[in-house]
This record gives sequence, C-alpha cells and structure tokens, in this order.
Amino acid sequence: MRTSFGTPSIVPQSEEHDVYLVEHEPGSSGLVWAEVDSEAAGFEPVVMDLLTGRYTKPVRVVVFNVAGGWCRDASVEVAHELRRRCDLQLRDIPFFLQDFVDRYEGRYREVQLPLPMRLF
Repeated sequence: MRTSFGTPSIVPQSEEHDVYLVEHEPGSSGLVWAEVDSEAAGFEPVVMDLLTGRYTKPVRVVVFNVAGGWCRDASVEVAHELRRRCDLQLRDIPFFLQDFVDRYEGRYREVQLPLPMRLF
C-alpha cells in the first residue's frame, strides 16, 4: 500500500498482524528504533535477531497492532523467551543480551542495605 506521497505505508496489510519493534543503542548516537522488514517484525524473527546479535544493547521491545488499536511493552515476554531458549540449548545468555534479560526478569532490584546502627 502506498500513500499519496509515494512512500510505503507502515500499516500492516493483514487484519491480525502484531508488529514487534526493538529499541536499542547502536553506538554513541543514542537510542534508536531498529529498522525491520514489515514481514519480519513478528515475535519469532525479533527473538532470533536478538539471539544472533543484530541489535546492540537492546533497551525494550514494543508490540503493537494497528487493526486492534493497541500497543504495549513486550520486553518481559521476550526476555523470558530468550532465557528459555538459552536454557534449552544449555548455553548462557549472550553477553550483549545479559543486561536486557536481567532487567526484565527482575534481577536488577534496588536494595537498601542496612546501615550499621550504634546502640548505646
């Protein structure tokens, strides 16, 4: 589908098509949303792209469905799937995904350490 200006539309053609996008930090330019083929923007291709290192320093994964009129953060489910697949393959999470998986699996929790107290 093309718009009146000749640029391709980002609206998926099928009615029930969830689109996953990855926000990552490719370098010193800051955070960016990764460009991806609209047919390869599903859950499986995004997980595979993450495992193969296509995205450097992933920050979050967002899923949206134009036909359904919704959008949500899918980072937790993607992190769990990355962990599950690595566990099935008996391998560690790749180093470039470790922070992402730890963040969304709840391993980064701020903990207040008790201060030493003096009792008189």
